[in-house]
Order: sequence, then C-alpha cells, then structure tokens
Amino acid sequence: MKKIFVFLGVIALLVVAIKQEAKAQIIDGAYKRTDLSDRKPTSLPFIREADVMWRKKVWRIIDLREKMNQPLYFPTNISIEGRFNLVNLFIEGIKNGKLTAYDAKEDDEFKIPMTFEQVKESFGATTRTQKVRDVDTGELKDKVVTGEIRTEEIKQIMVKEEWFFDKQTSTMNVHVIGICPIREYYREGDTNQENVQRTQLFWIYYPEARDIMASNEVFNPQNTARNASFDDIFLKRKFNSYIVKEENIYNNRAISQYLSSKDAMLESKRIENSIFDYEQNLWEY
Repeated sequence: MKKIFVFLGVIALLVVAIKQEAKAQIIDGAYKRTDLSDRKPTSLPFIREADVMWRKKVWRIIDLREKMNQPLYFPTNISIEGRFNLVNLFIEGIKNGKLTAYDAKEDDEFKIPMTFEQVKESFGATTRTQKVRDVDTGELKDKVVTGEIRTEEIKQIMVKEEWFFDKQTSTMNVHVIGICPIREYYREGDTNQENVQRTQLFWIYYPEARDIMASNEVFNPQNTARNASFDDIFLKRKFNSYIVKEENIYNNRAISQYLSSKDAMLESKRIENSIFDYEQNLWEY
C-alpha cells in the first residue's frame, strides 16, 4: 500500500512538471521574440568643442495627428501588449523616479524639477469638490471628483535640438536635447468646445530619457517584425515635423511672434533649408 502512495505521488509531480513546462513554452506568435527591456541606447560619439565649426539650436513641433507620427501617439491604452505611447512612457518614468520632469512655464533650460503631483496638476488631474444636485431631494450636495491623466490630450510634442558641423568627421549632425508634450483641451465651462487651450506641460531631458526609450518598442505599421524603439525613432529621424523657433538675437522668440499664416510656414522652411545649405555650400561639385 505504501508503494502505491509513493507511485501516485511521483505521477502527480510529473503531471505538474509537464503542465508547468507546457505553460513556460507558450509563445504568442510563430517564434520567440527578443526582449527589449534590457536593451541599452546606442552610444553617441564624443564631440570636442574644438571640432564644432558651426551650430544652431532649433525647436520643432511633431504633430501626433499626422499619420507618420501616430506610432508615438498610440496606444492610448497602456495595457495593449505591454506597449506604451511616448507620453505614457514618460509618465511611468516620472512616477517611478527614473525620469525628471522640468517646469516648462518659465523656460526650456531644465532648471526647475517637478514632482509627480505637479505633473498630474499640469494634466488637470486634481481632486476637487463640485456641487451636484441630488436626484431624489433636488438639493445641491458636495461631491469629490478625482481627475485623471488623459494622455490622449497630448496632440503635439515640441523637440529642442542642436545641429552642428563636425570638422573632424566632416558631417552635419543633430542631437536632441529635450522633449516637451503639448496638451490640447477645453475649459470646463466651454460646453461648445469653441476655444481650444494649448499648454506646454513639462520638459524631459532627452539624454536622461534614452535608457527607458531604448528599452520600449514602437509599433511598426509596415512590418511588425522590425519594430524599433522610441530612441531609434529620434536617432533615425523617423517622424515628420516643422520648425517653430531658432536661437536668435531676440532671445529665442518663436516664429509666431513676428510672422503668421503662410509667412510663418515659409520662414520655417527657410530655417530648415539654411541648415541643409550650410553643409552643401562647403563642397564643390
């Protein structure tokens, strides 16, 4: 009898082991994919100040409503296959202490750090008390309303970057310095949604963010076998954008401060072309 119990116990252990092995071998796809969670960002070459012949800082807007830029906007639901959109990734990094958000109200020089609570306030995600009418008694009562971060309100991203010509390699290069989400929303009383509000929420220092950006992938609508990371998107310039400001004698005033409409668009193209022309004018053909 004792041998029978031992035999049954061994059989039970084997069944459990087989089930665990089968569960461990479940692959959601035709093959096992590489885990990007431990991926490190590509090292950038060291730049000596003496090698920089020319440089220019510019600020550009990436409109997330454009089709080419939508991989940075979706998914708005972070539970989809463990993927994040860019702003949700920043929010998680700030919340977990891996990223520092800097106040965007004063300037874009990464001077004033923000707490996670301040970041929530910039999204309007605050707890407040409002009056609501009781359906039974008709009396007005206080109700506590807890706001939430709505990253789908981020329709644009501002990128601060520096272009420079390296005489050591004879190449024109660009380094992203910072990224700032821009929130578009309507005020609480604007029931007709006539006046859209736009505000810069916070700045993220790009070199600090590269670690988490390199370890999170972006959906590739053309070929999901070749998904890139967020860091790849910015390094390889896989986005569409337009310049809204360049450093200048007027303390970095935006194009919209001195031009509008079609003239502003032409000025943006002029600045873009001036960067391209500088490099082209160095060579003879």
